[in-house]
Amino acid sequence: MAAARHGAFHRLTVAAVDRLTDDSVALTLSVPAELREVYRHAPGQHLTLRRSGPEGTEVRRTYSICTPAPAPDGPGPARLRVGVRLVEGGEFSTYAHKEIAAGDELDVMVPAGRFVLDPAAAPAGAHYAAVVGGSGVTPLLSIVASVLGARPDTRFCLIRSDRTAASTMFLDEVADLKDRYPERFQLVTVLSREEQEAGLPSGRLDRERLTALLPALLPVDAVAGWFLCGPFGLVQGAERALRELGVDRGRIHEEIFHVDGTPATAAPATGSVSASHSRVTARLDGRSGSWPVQDGESLLDAVLRNRADAPYACKGGVCGTCRAFLVRGEVRMDRNFALEEEETEAGFVLACQSHAVSEEVEIDFDR
Repeated sequence: MAAARHGAFHRLTVAAVDRLTDDSVALTLSVPAELREVYRHAPGQHLTLRRSGPEGTEVRRTYSICTPAPAPDGPGPARLRVGVRLVEGGEFSTYAHKEIAAGDELDVMVPAGRFVLDPAAAPAGAHYAAVVGGSGVTPLLSIVASVLGARPDTRFCLIRSDRTAASTMFLDEVADLKDRYPERFQLVTVLSREEQEAGLPSGRLDRERLTALLPALLPVDAVAGWFLCGPFGLVQGAERALRELGVDRGRIHEEIFHVDGTPATAAPATGSVSASHSRVTARLDGRSGSWPVQDGESLLDAVLRNRADAPYACKGGVCGTCRAFLVRGEVRMDRNFALEEEETEAGFVLACQSHAVSEEVEIDFDR
């Protein structure tokens, strides 16, 4: 079967809607046999769900897949599951909580994302660890289950932070992993607003606390890979703690689920030209086109005016769905919470946050 196209959506049926907490649900999606190969996913990838908004607008939201990845030599997934936490004023999360029911159909983009762990690439006897907050546990369900299931020589330590026990998503699923792999799966739970009968004292997992806590839990320098996922503040604090503990940046992998406020945008580069005088050439699914960039427009919006199938989800520099390789030209990228340092150094940009600085810019979504 041909490879899945970037940004392609298919209609999938909702098999079940399970309430996890008062403010979160899990959606299980059925994948028909003819689409199972295009929905084959790596542990940690996500799905983008789409619904029509008012006056022909679209609402897109990205949610991590929490089901284990299929074996490379096995069939693609028959079902996919994602967790949706209710966000105040959130258009899609409110829709998921109040309207979506079993039997409904949803527009679902093919899996995407690079916050992944390939079990086949794990070194012999590898020890992995994760620090997650709230719904940031979702991709780790897939990562932990996949690597421990495929590689019986690996170990995983999951450190999760939640507000209260009642607000903790996927309690049963994490408990099942602990029962299934008691010797190889270490679970550490911290509640920020509620005391536990046993375990760590309550409080936020900030940089200072993690710097003291992590060496007491596991051999920090022996961990093959660290996976940080959740709100921006937690991920930033965990990264700083790990760097202070001497962890190489290449062993730290991050995915941001929420950014409070709007960081200041980057200043325009010296010598920048008017966007109205710029053109963007974009390659997508083997086809290239070249179009003018309108004043103040991002590269993604310029491409979308001419190619409605250009991949995107959040348009906020968080999900990384619009990642593209900068073939030539110069751009200014306002925000980046999705690409790792190695990716930006290699020439990748977020099209939704990139503005033309040179008169000619060429990007490649196929890289």
